[in-house]
Amino acid sequence: MKLSGLLHRSRPELPGRSGIARVDRRTDALLRRVTQGEIAVLDQVDLDHATADALVKARVAAVVNASPSISGRFPNLGPEMLVKAGITLVDNVGAETLRTIKDGTRLRIHEGVLYAGELRMAEGAEQNADTVADALVEAKSGLAHQLEAFAANTIEFMRRERSMLLDGAGVPEVEVDLTDRQVLVVAAGYNHAAELARLKHYIREYQPVLVGVGAGADALLAAGHKPHLIVGDPSEVSSEVLTCGADVVVPAFADGHAPGLHRVQDLGAGAVTFPSSANPEDLALLIAAHRGAAMVVTVGLSATMAEFLDRGRSGSNASTFLTRLQLGGRLVDSRVIAALYRGRISLGAVLLMVAAAAVAVVAALLVSDAGDAVLAWLSQVWLGLLEQIKGWFA
Repeated sequence: MKLSGLLHRSRPELPGRSGIARVDRRTDALLRRVTQGEIAVLDQVDLDHATADALVKARVAAVVNASPSISGRFPNLGPEMLVKAGITLVDNVGAETLRTIKDGTRLRIHEGVLYAGELRMAEGAEQNADTVADALVEAKSGLAHQLEAFAANTIEFMRRERSMLLDGAGVPEVEVDLTDRQVLVVAAGYNHAAELARLKHYIREYQPVLVGVGAGADALLAAGHKPHLIVGDPSEVSSEVLTCGADVVVPAFADGHAPGLHRVQDLGAGAVTFPSSANPEDLALLIAAHRGAAMVVTVGLSATMAEFLDRGRSGSNASTFLTRLQLGGRLVDSRVIAALYRGRISLGAVLLMVAAAAVAVVAALLVSDAGDAVLAWLSQVWLGLLEQIKGWFA
């Protein structure tokens, strides 16, 4: 056989799904850089809906999890979303996988086994619709334990920080005035960008104080709104947003240490710290509550039991129940506001009513002695009215 024939013979394609591996223990950092067709390699027990939604939007080829994506503690929503989107999910490959697989390696996944070329790298359990459904059924038995843990953590939080909850002790002063104002708090939760887009008419009409929690501040800027207040870890916020002129509040430990504060200072921006064990979302709500906000509209925050449990962090959620109690009827989910605005009269209906009125006026003019000047004036008024109506719905 000729050597040239051997060189030109095509190599059979190996089975499975292939892509460049993006490896990171920090899920938030991984989500910021993974792109279409790549394989996300992470380590997250109980893959939540928000993470899965970001991976689906990034159009990854596959997800490799060093830990169980459904541990059985509660029925989390992420794995089901990935499988429905046709994304390969391989579970429980082991923490050492994040060390052995280097970022940028070309991986191939076949029947739960990870290969680099033909070299076997690791093995896990490849999930499908049936295995995920079975795991979710079993996980429902863990709900009682999660609720008990949540109740215990909430009581401990109340004992530790009751003066802050009741009297506002330690809640920082901010330059933006919240007294008797409507406040819009945006966090980077599930479907937050779409929810924010549906509020454009509300924002234009009421001009609420805009508060971005972590990456939610970038979401506000991406939607064309400059945040007035930023609450959260500065490492989750872009430099452009941190230097946009908004007040910045950085969560801190009880001893006053605030991770990420140096980043704000390095950018030449000012910031205040908020020592508390509450999560950043609840810190933003507490600032609004103790600084006299008239109403607080939330985007991307957990609003239902399923969303709350899906976050899977009962310890960091200890402040959630008490914070909601503090705000009471002033707290409104953005989906309620969006539904009210959808119920308003449509552009087509407005144009139809205006057109009917205009026809009646023109008909009256035509049978009267009014001159061309009146008709010209009416034409100008009509055109101006149309432009104004288009502006309302832009």
